[in-house]
Amino acid sequence: MATGWVWHERFGWHDTGTAGGFLRGEFIQPLQHVESPESKARFASLVEVSGIAKALKRIEIMQATEEDILRVHTSEHLEKMKALSTDIRGGDMGDGVSPFGFAGVDLARLAAGGTMSVLRAVVEKEVDNAYALVRPPGHHARPETGMGFCMFANVAIAIAYGRAKLGLGRVAVVDWDVHHGNGTEACFEEDPDVLTISLHQDGNFPPHTGKVADRGTGAGKGAAINIPLPAGSGEGAYLHAFERVVLPAIERFKPDVIMVASGFDSSNADPLGRMMLVSNSYAKMTRRLMDLADSLCGGRLVISHEGGYSPFYVPFCGLAVVETLSGVKTGVQDPYQEYWKDLPGQTLQENQKALVAQVAEACGL
Repeated sequence: MATGWVWHERFGWHDTGTAGGFLRGEFIQPLQHVESPESKARFASLVEVSGIAKALKRIEIMQATEEDILRVHTSEHLEKMKALSTDIRGGDMGDGVSPFGFAGVDLARLAAGGTMSVLRAVVEKEVDNAYALVRPPGHHARPETGMGFCMFANVAIAIAYGRAKLGLGRVAVVDWDVHHGNGTEACFEEDPDVLTISLHQDGNFPPHTGKVADRGTGAGKGAAINIPLPAGSGEGAYLHAFERVVLPAIERFKPDVIMVASGFDSSNADPLGRMMLVSNSYAKMTRRLMDLADSLCGGRLVISHEGGYSPFYVPFCGLAVVETLSGVKTGVQDPYQEYWKDLPGQTLQENQKALVAQVAEACGL
């Protein structure tokens, strides 16, 4: 068996146009939009150049159907995205800062389908685990709207597909993107059989969401866990949160599969985050989830790509995760890690420890 891998050149064709970061305005000189193809395409390139691609099993991508989309999203949202996609000028996913080009809905359906495809491959034992490098991302898309560069909720759509077509029951989602995984949480906020855990920079995006007290609603109360880490948190804070909250919560939940919303914007190099992780930090979190998946659900671990906007650093973070999943070491060294791994903020700070303790208490852990 092997590690599954999804990437398609068309993901690089998702057109976000120009902006200053992610905004347009009279006095903002146009530049490439921050959610550009660069970080993802360069990640895919490093996978090829490093040689590890030969050890991965490429998974054929299915495109998500309208039926797949509508298990999660409203028909109004889908129809709006379809209509805007017929305009040669493109449109916006819903919040005014998430542009897409002509026929963008087809690329978003391919991204959702890529995540569905790796989940199917893992569940049907075609591969041991898998990474879906897809674009556009999905973890901010709510049932009724897209936002935060996300049109459709890729991970949520894959989960709904898995439960409808693959016999899945309980699913745990770990989101280590620097931004709160509000969309995935919203899709399952009333569902006790989907555990969503988001580790994110407190208050970054969306503002006013992802608080410790946000635990889901109705029957799903308690099935959402938010760990809003203070800006400047490094590897020590993340690994402490894993040991104190993430791993015990998943162990208690006993899922059929573990999924990860993998954003590398929690790295030290990202322009949209203020966290300090390095490539090896992601490898360590991946290893912990692999070990837990081995003990709980037959090793079934599925990772789907989300954010990460440093074109020069995302490739090294991604390669570290893929190496860990596959057990194949390429010999490629992260040239930036030596400069960042021992920064003072990489160690666990008392305010970070207190925040994690607050979350653990709220969760009864």
